[in-house]
Amino acid sequence: MSIKSKIAILFAKQVKKSVYKWANNPYKTQEKVFKYLIKKATNTSFGKDHDFSAIQHYEDYKKRVPINDYEGLKKYVDRVVAGEENVLWKGKPLYFAKTSGTTSGAKYIPITKESMPTHIKAARDSLLFYISETKDASFVDGKMIFLQGSPVLDERNGVKIGRLSGIAAHYVPNYLLKNRLPSWETNCMEDWEAKVDKVVEETLPENMTVISGIPSWVQMYFEKLIAKTGKTISEIFPNFNFFVYGGVNFEPYKNKFEALIGKKIDYVELYPASEGFIAYQDSQTEKGMLLQLNSGIFYEFIPADEFFKDNPTRISLKDVQLGVNYVIILNTSAGLWGYNIGDTVEFTTLRPHRVKVTGRIKHFISAFGEHVIGKEVEKALKEVLIGTAVNVSEFTVAPQVTPKKGLPYHEWFIEFEDEPEDLEEMALKIDALMQTQNTYYKDLIEGNILRPLIIRKVKKGGFHEYMKSIGKFGGQNKIPQLSDNRKIADVLQEFII
Repeated sequence: MSIKSKIAILFAKQVKKSVYKWANNPYKTQEKVFKYLIKKATNTSFGKDHDFSAIQHYEDYKKRVPINDYEGLKKYVDRVVAGEENVLWKGKPLYFAKTSGTTSGAKYIPITKESMPTHIKAARDSLLFYISETKDASFVDGKMIFLQGSPVLDERNGVKIGRLSGIAAHYVPNYLLKNRLPSWETNCMEDWEAKVDKVVEETLPENMTVISGIPSWVQMYFEKLIAKTGKTISEIFPNFNFFVYGGVNFEPYKNKFEALIGKKIDYVELYPASEGFIAYQDSQTEKGMLLQLNSGIFYEFIPADEFFKDNPTRISLKDVQLGVNYVIILNTSAGLWGYNIGDTVEFTTLRPHRVKVTGRIKHFISAFGEHVIGKEVEKALKEVLIGTAVNVSEFTVAPQVTPKKGLPYHEWFIEFEDEPEDLEEMALKIDALMQTQNTYYKDLIEGNILRPLIIRKVKKGGFHEYMKSIGKFGGQNKIPQLSDNRKIADVLQEFII
């Protein structure tokens, strides 16, 4: 065992003890965070508008601050982007994490000097917990790769702008820089397919021990390695024993990954978001991820089945229960208040509090990290029909993660009242409109992670037959216009022409 490994094991033990100290005192920890956030933001524009100076308890806060999404905070964020200080948080942010928007195009999520370290610390601690549990730190002597976006940042009014993964690339600890791959030059490449080819070239001769990234991207990397060598990943990298991932549901990829790797390995799941690093997997035996209660985020929860009611139940951590599907709400040291990120979670353990991500409060597709929402698919279909004689009776969209051949794609099931002359041409036009609206989707198409969407023509009456087959025909039952799984799509195969 190297000196570096021994030091890592000792450090991991100390960190684990420190983390569980606050994790096992959850309510006191969250109360401390709550008071800190209110005090720091009292003299901001948002704090003054919502009478933060009068807030003593969480009940006071709920009366003054509504649940928001990006649109609800946009008037404040726009002022921050324009260069104004002390709007949502003290001073100006260090960065804006640029993400895919909803009704207003791109979103600019502030990251402050107080919130940025929590992202880095949580990512580090996830690896230290793995070391502490397995008593194996040998991976620190090998090479590590984090497949991520370009670290090249733009700037507006003195604040740097980029994707969260690109921003995080600037914070790799010095003690890991020699272990880190790919090279800075390769990481800055925008063409994803060319970038992965270069990553293959740089990593192939190395002792790779840690590989991390969104599963669809890593799968492409693995397939290129295998195509080049004719070997499995475990044969190419015999010391690669665990994979770090986050951002999407890994289940659709797991069997494929194990076939590509050639052996069973461990997995470490992360729950990072531009708005904050929410949780990470702290155990290989316990279900769920450890909620980060000491990272400048005060959490609120709303039962998912109440969310769209006029006055839904809104609770803090002390009132959550196991087995309930909650919409997670964030209040952060980056100045996000009552912020709904759109995710739903369920607690798997209490004290320490662990969660699993159960989905989104609204229908969406993000099997590859594209964050496609209903508004986008509706708009694309509506615009492509303008000026044509084509009429659509019903449609739904689902990801095809594991096609029999070729790249994955979005599969559109459409029942036409009046059909188009050229179905493939229509598909290309819709795809172009989707790329225009959603930069993540465009990046995946241009990077050859996805191929353009495919339309499946559902026979007339097919959707009605489908609803009958599942016992949900008539009444208030509706077909979701998009979903992140194949539950609907697989049954609809029976009704395709």
